[in-house]
Amino acid sequence: MNNSFPTIIYQKSGRVASIILNRPHVLNAHNIQMRDDLYQILEAVRDDTDVTCITLTGAGERSFCTGADLTEFGTAPSRIIARQVRWERDLWGLMLSINKPIIAGLHGYVLGSGMEMAMLCDIRIASHDAIFGMPEAALGMIPVAGGTQILPRTIGIGKTMSLLLTHKNISAQDAKDMGAVNEVVDRESLWHHVIKTAEQISSHDGLSLESIKVNVRNGLDSPILEALNAEYNTALNMIMARTLYLPV
Repeated sequence: MNNSFPTIIYQKSGRVASIILNRPHVLNAHNIQMRDDLYQILEAVRDDTDVTCITLTGAGERSFCTGADLTEFGTAPSRIIARQVRWERDLWGLMLSINKPIIAGLHGYVLGSGMEMAMLCDIRIASHDAIFGMPEAALGMIPVAGGTQILPRTIGIGKTMSLLLTHKNISAQDAKDMGAVNEVVDRESLWHHVIKTAEQISSHDGLSLESIKVNVRNGLDSPILEALNAEYNTALNMIMARTLYLPV
């Protein structure tokens, strides 16, 4: 796959695919071009059988992502066309549909849909300098990348309401304490820690990784007995599939 994109740096090493948001001059705010680049890359990575783990980070020293580039507001031909394009190329839905583990490496500002993007990942590792916030209410808007749905499923309703309604930024440690972040590390070691974690995960069986992710996510919205039955059937199907391919 071509790794030259206007707004994204894409790298592949072994079984790990690394995606780097690359608009540091605007704190990696995502514009229409970045949305299109990300969509193209994520589709390709999803279908690449060599890749078993994905990392998502931001270029530059100041920010992972500060959300949508507000300078593009009002530039679409019409609201109807803009909405149609969004649903035809639903980046957030695509991220949720990928069964391979995604690790977010977060530094600097992680705001708005930048924070939502991180929450769509499976493991979030932040540096000590990371600052998290959801400013939509102060801008007269609501989150549009899953903030009202993914956040409460991850950190609970009360903590979600506090973040969304108060427009209060929180530190990396606060984010870890509320369950939005898995680990907090030194800024200098963030990239190394993210890659080492991805390499450790990618050393495991790809089918097992995807099956675990699917069962965990699907089970959240299923009755417990139904979810346990799905888990059992998945394990049974994996055993049968491997038995069929054992050498005679």
